[in-house]
Amino acid sequence: QVQLVESGGGLVQAGGSLRLSCAASGGTFRNYAMGWFRQAPGKEREFVVAISWSGGSTNYADSVKGRFTVSRDNAKNTVYLQMNSLKPEDTAVYYCAASPLRGAATPNTPNRYDYWGQGTQVTVSS
Repeated sequence: QVQLVESGGGLVQAGGSLRLSCAASGGTFRNYAMGWFRQAPGKEREFVVAISWSGGSTNYADSVKGRFTVSRDNAKNTVYLQMNSLKPEDTAVYYCAASPLRGAATPNTPNRYDYWGQGTQVTVSS
């Protein structure tokens, strides 16, 4: 059983930056591909980015390409999401998730993930 805890959310002005972290425990972190999803009020959960278990492959949603960067530190059991040039439409609760898919897999659908964090709120003001 893997436990995931996100941190780093907050309130930022448009054009600003935030760095989210997701700390994992209770499992072998390097065995999991990791993803970030977000959910705005009244909307479905949306894929943001995924990174393979080794960190060698990434998969970004078009809406965040060039602005967000995912990375992972397997020694620290942590995945990061650096968010730059934030826009009001980025406002959402951000969730990290762990998928048991190995290799270069970077799944972009929630049903490929077995474990989820509790989420962290990101609010971007205009």
